[in-house]
Amino acid sequence: MENKLALELKGVTKKFGKVVANHDVSLQVHHGEILAILGENGSGKTTLMNMVSGIYFPDEGQIFVDGEEVVIKSPKDAFKYKIGMIHQHFKLVDVFTATENIVLGVEDGKKYNIKEAKKRVKAITDKYGFNIDLDKKIYNMSVSEKQTVEIIKVLYRGADILILDEPTAVLTPQETEKLFDVLRNMRKDGKSIIIITHKLHEVLEISDRVAILRKGEHVDTVPTKDATEQSLTEAMMGEKIDLNIIREEPKNVKERLDVEHLTVIKRDGTKALDDVNFKAYGGEILGIAGISGCGQKELLESIAGLQQTTKKSSILYKPDDLGPQQLVGKSPREIRKLGIALSFVPEDRLGMGLVGNMDIVDNMMLRSYKGGKTAFLSRKEPKHLADDIIEKLEVVTPSASTPVRRLSGGNVQKVLVGREIALGPKVLMVAYPVRGLDINSSYTIYGLLSEQKEKGTAVIFVGEDLDVLIELCDRIMVINSGVITGVVDGKTATKEEIGLLMTKSVDREVNTDGKE
Repeated sequence: MENKLALELKGVTKKFGKVVANHDVSLQVHHGEILAILGENGSGKTTLMNMVSGIYFPDEGQIFVDGEEVVIKSPKDAFKYKIGMIHQHFKLVDVFTATENIVLGVEDGKKYNIKEAKKRVKAITDKYGFNIDLDKKIYNMSVSEKQTVEIIKVLYRGADILILDEPTAVLTPQETEKLFDVLRNMRKDGKSIIIITHKLHEVLEISDRVAILRKGEHVDTVPTKDATEQSLTEAMMGEKIDLNIIREEPKNVKERLDVEHLTVIKRDGTKALDDVNFKAYGGEILGIAGISGCGQKELLESIAGLQQTTKKSSILYKPDDLGPQQLVGKSPREIRKLGIALSFVPEDRLGMGLVGNMDIVDNMMLRSYKGGKTAFLSRKEPKHLADDIIEKLEVVTPSASTPVRRLSGGNVQKVLVGREIALGPKVLMVAYPVRGLDINSSYTIYGLLSEQKEKGTAVIFVGEDLDVLIELCDRIMVINSGVITGVVDGKTATKEEIGLLMTKSVDREVNTDGKE
């Protein structure tokens, strides 16, 4: 059973104008296996799978399903050959229930009967161990629940080959483990699963084999049991990469932020943040851990002037040259003038901070734009900044004059984070700055954050990878349901300790200063 091929690509090539996205790629996927596809940003992973799923059509090469050559010109063709892809951005109708979304558009020749459809959907969820309320509306669901609906949608349509594009990018460690349990059950049932991912420890945990792409070409496929993070990184990058995060002891530590009684009320009357108290220090990296949607976004946005807080809330900024400055009530522009930069990278990467139709140079100028005028007398200075970010962060782009919307998600991220760091802030807040980035780019970002710390900047880092938080951060503050449940020392903390705090019931007596 293991040796039977479910899918085979032979000599597949795809070009977009002069850009070669994939060149002469050949790889195989067996029945009952999980194949991880690994590669740096722009290596052609998603493009390759988009050809298998019918979104793109190859310029050259052949695709075989169960040993027979097939022609896939659309997602409908892909489903005909029992191939389904779950993309990073979900395609669901918010006002419909899970069941309604799953059965939407299915043409099986049977009369529409939602009760019968729900029974068939329930059989799928029970078989593979999905945990989902089939009557729940999409707008009430978490990201992991929406992803579950997308996966069941594909299974309901009869898919035997499933392709998941960065499936854990927005999941917590707990949600990731649940997903992996489901994928293992599907593998036992003979399904073929292809995962596109950047997370090496997850590749080693869940896959049977790893196919490595580099600059659009397939360079190797290795059994996971024979691989290590270092060997996979070297194969992916074509050179030896240092995977160590160097954490220097904090020096010349100065209090920069003193947050007291910070409370944010949502539109529905519930509290996104409930009486949050903590301090952030220049010369250290303060990590923030928590299950997705527990208040991390509101916390950073409150400090940046993007969230309305209650009257008792206080956010004191303590610069060197002025007395304490109250940030509550100040506009984002006034707060930026004080030296506080926010680099928040949401799921919609162009939703905050960058304008997709503007080129990289113009996006550098955005921060200085005021009242119809710009602080730059010409494009010379922002052009230098754009070129510097492109070189230092290895942004894959034809030039600095390329519209940002034409860049891959990972490269958009590099431009945004690079610009925020270039502002030279006294307080730098970054949320998920390496989401969607390859391993080399991720470690470049970690290095830049450490450099900012050494310059005396107070760095606040919201991350989803607990291993990175422990390696990079001096202190880690854990948030659950808008309340701080604990602060731990990065040097001595464990993932288990942080995981418990992420699900801990509220304790309002926690000392969130983190100092003795």
